[in-house]
Amino acid sequence: MALSGSSWVDQFPTSRSVDDLQEPFRSNVQGFLKAIIQSGASLRIADTLRPPQRVYLMHWSFAIANATINPAKVPLMTGVDIQWVHTDPTGNPDFVASRSAASDMVKGYGIVFAPALKSRHSDGLAIDMTISWQDNLSIIDAAGSTQTIQSEPRNGLNSDLHRIGASYGVVKLVTDPPHWSSDGH
Repeated sequence: MALSGSSWVDQFPTSRSVDDLQEPFRSNVQGFLKAIIQSGASLRIADTLRPPQRVYLMHWSFAIANATINPAKVPLMTGVDIQWVHTDPTGNPDFVASRSAASDMVKGYGIVFAPALKSRHSDGLAIDMTISWQDNLSIIDAAGSTQTIQSEPRNGLNSDLHRIGASYGVVKLVTDPPHWSSDGH
């Protein structure tokens, strides 16, 4: 077993491919992304499908880092040979070191909110993306009508853009800046 820490962040990488999403969400996202690109807005995809091993590591590192669980109580996961409990030179549990290593993982993953063990990302029903534009944005909704967004902010937090995304079946989770999903969760 390998000790927890930042070296785990690169293991079990998250997909950034829309092709890994589940249907019909995949087609919905493809339509919305096509409209975004054709509008001239900039777009960067950060995450689509997260492997269960990565979800496990993200969830438990956050819980340990925030002292909501004793690292010795974290359940094992087949295929993830991680040692959450660090020890001091005498072999006794070192919970400060354990929390520090978990905090390094949280920073490496860029976690802002407590990750669920089962999420829309692990189901292939979510995408994290950054969207931005200059000036007004003319974008086509799912019905084929051109909509002009004049309001601010000129990024993925724009409520007019949220309505257009929803027309495609891509729903914004307002409390999580990059997160869009099949149902807004």
